[in-house]
Amino acid sequence: MKPLLLTGAQVITMAAGRPDVERTDVLVEGDRIAAIGEALPADGAEVVDLRGRIVIPGLINAHLHTWQTALRGVGADWTLLDYLSNMHGGVAGRYAPDDMRISTFAGALNQINCGVTTVGDWCHNTPSPDHATQAVQGLADARIRAVFMHGTPYSAADAPHPLGEIDALMNGPISRHPLLTLGMAIKGPQLSTPAVALADFRAANERGLVVSMHQSGGQPTPAWTAVRDAGLIGPRTNIVHGADLSDEWLKTFVDAGASFTITPENELGQGHGIPITGRLLKLGSSPSLGTDVDAIVSSEILFAARLAAAHQRGMDHLMQRQLTGTGAEQATITSKQILSWVTVEGARALGLSQDVGCLLPGMQADLAVVDATALNLWPAHDAVVAALHASIANIEAVMIAGEWRKRDHELLGVDLDDVADRLLASAERLMQQLNKRGVLAGLKRRVVRRVVGRRLARQGRQ
Repeated sequence: MKPLLLTGAQVITMAAGRPDVERTDVLVEGDRIAAIGEALPADGAEVVDLRGRIVIPGLINAHLHTWQTALRGVGADWTLLDYLSNMHGGVAGRYAPDDMRISTFAGALNQINCGVTTVGDWCHNTPSPDHATQAVQGLADARIRAVFMHGTPYSAADAPHPLGEIDALMNGPISRHPLLTLGMAIKGPQLSTPAVALADFRAANERGLVVSMHQSGGQPTPAWTAVRDAGLIGPRTNIVHGADLSDEWLKTFVDAGASFTITPENELGQGHGIPITGRLLKLGSSPSLGTDVDAIVSSEILFAARLAAAHQRGMDHLMQRQLTGTGAEQATITSKQILSWVTVEGARALGLSQDVGCLLPGMQADLAVVDATALNLWPAHDAVVAALHASIANIEAVMIAGEWRKRDHELLGVDLDDVADRLLASAERLMQQLNKRGVLAGLKRRVVRRVVGRRLARQGRQ
C-alpha cells in the first residue's frame, strides 16, 4: 500500500502535551501513523490536499446496540418500560441470525458515515451461537474497528455467562478479523446473584477482556459488594449509565480505575436517570459516550457529546444560580474536554488506548476529516469547536487502519442499495412481529409489561 501524506489541514491530535490545534502534516504508512510534523517530505507518498479541512482522531461510540438498526425510530416515544417490554420482551426473540447480520452491518456503516471508526457493540440478543457469529460477521463486513461485547438475552439472576460461546468467538471469528476484539456484556451485579457476578468478572479477567454492564435505576446490590470485596473492579470494568449511584460507590469505581459510558439522550428521554457527567468530573474522571439505541434516539455520537455537555452546563448554571442568584461566570466544561469524551475516553473505556483515541506516530491510522468550508461551519474560527459542531454532512472522509472507508462524502466499497433493500426486508418482517394483533398477542404483551414493571420497581427500591 502506497504511503499517504495528508497536508494542509488543521490537525487535532487529542494527544497530551501537544497543542489543541496544529497546522501540520500526517504521514500514514500501512495501518499506522508514521509521522506528524510540518512540511514532511513526500518520498513517493500519495499527497492528499486537505486545505480547509480539520483532521481529528476517529470518533468512538462506546455503547450502542447495532442489532436494533432495522427498527430505527420505532420507539422514539417509548419509556424504559415500553422499551424493555416491546423490544426485549417481544420482538427480540423473533430475530433470525440473518437479521442480526444485516442490522449490525448497516448500523456499523452508519457509524462510519458519522465519523466513527470504533464502536463498542453491545450485543445482548444472542439466543444461539449463530446469532452472535452473524453479528460479528456484520461488523467484519463493514470493516469497522469494534469491540464486540457479547451479551445474553435477559435471564434468571443465577444464570452465568455462557463461557463456551466466549471462547468459541475468541478462537474463531474474532481471531480472524484484525479490527475486532471481544468483550463481555454481562448482566452485571445489578441483575445477577453474587455467585454469578463473581464468576462473570473472574472469567473476563482471566481472559483479559473488558467486562461491561448496565447499572441504573437503583443502588448497587449485594452482588456489587461481593465483586468489590474480591478486588475484581479495575480498568477493564466498564459501567454503562451509572445513574443513581451514591457518591461513595461512584468514588469506589473511579478510584479502582473503572470507566463509565453514558448515553445522554437515551438516559434523559427514557428515564434511566440523570447523566453522571458532572459527578465524574468532580472526581477527576470523565465519561465516554454512546448513542445506545437507534430504535429510540439519534445515532450521531457528536450530537450525544453536545447534549451531554449542554445538560451538564445547564445543571452547573442552575446550581450556581441557586447559590448566588446568577449563573456561572465561565464555562464549566471546555470544548476540548467534550471532544475527549468521544475520542480519548472512548478508547479507554474499550481498552484500546494503546492504538486509538488520539493521533500520534505509532498509533493506528484511524481518523476523520471534517469539511470546515461548509456553510454550517464556516468561518471556522476554532477548529475544536468546528469539529464538535460537525454533522454527518461535514464528515468528508473517514480512515480506518490506514484505509479510506469514506471519501468525498461517500462510503466506499459497499453497495448501499443492496444494504438498504436487505435492511428493509428484515425490518418489515420484524415490524410485523412487533405490531402483531390478536387476543393472545395482546395478553402476552400485558403479561410481559407487568413482569418488567415489577422488575424495574424492585431495582428502584434496591
